[in-house]
Amino acid sequence: MKYQLIPVTPFQQNCSLIWCEQTMKAAVVDPGGNVERILEQASKNNLVIEKVLLTHGHIDHVGGAKLLADQLNVPIIGPHKADDYWLESLPKQSQHFGFVHCDAFTPTQYLEEGDEVTVGQQVLKVIHTPGHTPGHIVFFAKESKVAWVGDVLFRGSIGRTDFPLSNHQDLIDSITQKLWPLGNDVQFIPGHGPLSTFGDERVQNPFVADQLFV
Repeated sequence: MKYQLIPVTPFQQNCSLIWCEQTMKAAVVDPGGNVERILEQASKNNLVIEKVLLTHGHIDHVGGAKLLADQLNVPIIGPHKADDYWLESLPKQSQHFGFVHCDAFTPTQYLEEGDEVTVGQQVLKVIHTPGHTPGHIVFFAKESKVAWVGDVLFRGSIGRTDFPLSNHQDLIDSITQKLWPLGNDVQFIPGHGPLSTFGDERVQNPFVADQLFV
């Protein structure tokens, strides 16, 4: 599976354009905004976007989802239904964070733990990872050993848990019990900042390094 990072919104959120090289079918993960930039990159790569994928309901990850999906007539898939609180509050989120107004919306399909999503001939496994938000999910491409983790984990840090419905212990459990077993060699794309691997974070991340739990 191929991917290209497209930083969007003033928060420099790592939107991802991902695609299957066999079919050139693509998906967009977390289009928080700057829809024109996303479409431009898809065109440059000769890709056909067939769906929008969401890790969670915060506006910097979903602010452009409805516009993109409507423009292309494609479904919005994810996150888990527990994030409907955040999707319903998008008008308030846009005002609070200084974004262009964003209407609430309901995804075409919510996702559950163990679901699979296809992008062309490629398969993404869905992992429910609550903590940052209650309905946060991770998309894992097993064959490519790449995970799109949204705001669960960052290089040297973890997601915030000071939002409504956040839970710090749930976040720690999601990382250590659901992400680490995927393998130390898995590269992850966080919602913000540089990429890393689970193995590196297990050694050096000051919030979830293995030595903290001995």
